Amino acid sequence: MACRKYDETITVINTSKGYVFYREQNLQQQLVKNITGEKRILVVDDEYDTNLTLKVVLEESGFKVDSFTDPLAALRNFKSGLYDLALIDVKMPGMHGFSLSNEIRKFDIKVKICFLTAAEDTHYESFRKQAYPNYEENCIIRKPIENELLIKRIKSIIF
Repeated sequence: MACRKYDETITVINTSKGYVFYREQNLQQQLVKNITGEKRILVVDDEYDTNLTLKVVLEESGFKVDSFTDPLAALRNFKSGLYDLALIDVKMPGMHGFSLSNEIRKFDIKVKICFLTAAEDTHYESFRKQAYPNYEENCIIRKPIENELLIKRIKSIIF
């Protein structure tokens, strides 16, 4: 994978439950971003390549991103009030995306949640209605999606 920024390092930790991605930056960069009110996004997608791509694209667009390939690890590390948006893959092993979002809602009712899916919208909608009839989230991002369109969509949700 090519990365345009060479002054940063992406650390990939392979745990027994999946991958966790960290982007290391110097302390001054982190402090400046925290002061300017940088928006923070949680990405949970079990596909390694998709997860890493989302992280890099979002960070290059100015977002702070925490990403997990294991939904249970994401839930264990979730902090109420920390995230402006959670991007959650619908179909993952260990915990379905809707189940993860329901668990997140127990900790944080304000975080915006969007689902990532490669399924047709009709399949997603019928499944959601059957499995989660009271679920009100309506943000769906279909994969694959062009980077520019993804950023535009996320900005319209967060700002």
